[in-house]
Amino acid sequence: MTTFKTVWEGIKPEEESELKSVSDGYLGFLDNAKTESEAVEFFMKELDERGFSDLETVAKLEPGSRFYLNHIGRALAAGIVGKRSTVNGLYIIASHIDSPRLDLKPKPIYEDSDTNTSLLKTNYYGGVKKYQWVNHPLALHGKIYTKDGRSIKLRLGEDESDPIFLIPDLLPHLAKMQADRKLFDGISAEELNPIFGSIPDDSKEDRFKSHVLKILKDRYGIEEEDLASADLCLVPAGKARESGIDSSMIAGYGHDDKASAYTSFRAFLDVKEPEDTILVLYFDKEEIGSQGTTGSQSNFLEYVASLILHKLNGGYEHIDLTSLLRRSKVISSDVNAAMDPSFKGAHDPNNAGRLGSGIIVTKYTGHGGKYGGSEAPAEFVAYLRGIFQKYNVRYQFGTLGKVDEGGGGTVAQDFARFGMNVIDAGAPVLGMHAPFEIVSKADLWSCYRAYLAFMNH
Repeated sequence: MTTFKTVWEGIKPEEESELKSVSDGYLGFLDNAKTESEAVEFFMKELDERGFSDLETVAKLEPGSRFYLNHIGRALAAGIVGKRSTVNGLYIIASHIDSPRLDLKPKPIYEDSDTNTSLLKTNYYGGVKKYQWVNHPLALHGKIYTKDGRSIKLRLGEDESDPIFLIPDLLPHLAKMQADRKLFDGISAEELNPIFGSIPDDSKEDRFKSHVLKILKDRYGIEEEDLASADLCLVPAGKARESGIDSSMIAGYGHDDKASAYTSFRAFLDVKEPEDTILVLYFDKEEIGSQGTTGSQSNFLEYVASLILHKLNGGYEHIDLTSLLRRSKVISSDVNAAMDPSFKGAHDPNNAGRLGSGIIVTKYTGHGGKYGGSEAPAEFVAYLRGIFQKYNVRYQFGTLGKVDEGGGGTVAQDFARFGMNVIDAGAPVLGMHAPFEIVSKADLWSCYRAYLAFMNH
């Protein structure tokens, strides 16, 4: 049997406190940033407290300037101008801050008078195993925007005094009608309907629906039509927890890709005076293809880079922008699969990441014949190895499963199209895209150290 070295082996006493600090901070982040909007709010609080300036309103940038750009509360950029300004391009770490969940449809509330219930219609967001989301406590998160300009924030189901929401599965005694369904079809999309209420309003025709609408009106001033102009979703309720009898792991919702987002942001804040200009980017919509206003396929990166050039130099030509992007180096900080102890057959054991063996460097993504993926040039892989060796970063190489078993992609390809050197590197995760996933504290710390090394290089 081959023995794989872990980060835990040989860890120094002074490193243990740093590892604990990173994992403790991450637990708090997971509990407070279950959606992309909440993640941006979390990061913005830190940036404001540390005196970062709005890139759109600051008059001029110079070495040492610290800035951010908040894009409609769902995507974010933050940077520090280095001593060498943009001579060597930008050193970028890009993560996504959305995670798989259940979104509410524009007209979500309906009643089933046969069962004395009102329910919610959902549309799953991202790649999920639908059967994992039934019989699991869910919380309602998001914002509702009214036509008179109000914004109402909902976060219902996280406090112990809050109600939670549940999608009931059919009991085993009566489940023969599900017996012939394949595992992935055990629950269909249109069966992901959480029960919203069960008290009738006998003065109305739609008794059960009318009662929950009255509650929304009385408590929040919300009309049914307001739900069409809302970003509301159901996420797993409750706090992230330490996992394992040795407390070596963290179990929680959204490790993909909150593990990368938190560790890159924390590393960014710990950089003092970088030689080159560093930039961290946090995108939305990665789980559904990265399209949209706040996805990595938007022009957000180009806009940020344009503003940096303009605020540094008082203006620029288009060739200056394209040249800056081509000189830049990027880590697409996204998670990869840890080898599953119960399903080893899905992995190539020679090229699989292991829990606790450090950040996984993923040279290429995609599926099948590398289709739809991004591949880093070998020279950039060697460059990154040199940095990690210099700063004593524990890392491993890995791919996402056997070639014909599946695969996946990240935001890397959206940076590669500008001619940048870009590679994927992030924590190994067990149970990815499930309501609760597992990550090793050691791997979180390795990610933090890797991102810090890259920005300090």
